[in-house]
Amino acid sequence: MTKFNPDNKETLTYGECLHPAMKITDKADAEQYFKEYVAFIQKYLDKDPREDGMTAEQIAKVNLGYFAGYYDHETRLKVEELFMSSHPVFGAAAKSEPTAQEAFDAGCKCASTF
Repeated sequence: MTKFNPDNKETLTYGECLHPAMKITDKADAEQYFKEYVAFIQKYLDKDPREDGMTAEQIAKVNLGYFAGYYDHETRLKVEELFMSSHPVFGAAAKSEPTAQEAFDAGCKCASTF
């Protein structure tokens, strides 16, 4: 089983949280990893709730879907299936495989809204 936060760090980078999840191939492993990841997020929400009301589970799914977008299409498909997530900009991998130009354009569009 893939252990979430094996060093029990108080804070983690997104890479430390999400990179191990990209290697998971087993549904049971994904479920236990997701449960621990959600608990980690919840700890911070308990201290500082979000104004938009997103739950720890919703945040975890968005993070997993987004992070998987940096990997190859097969990894993205696998992660979305195992964690029931999708990319927050491009949607489900089964329905979209953006080109480099589409990804760049989407990034520019998102950046212009800040």
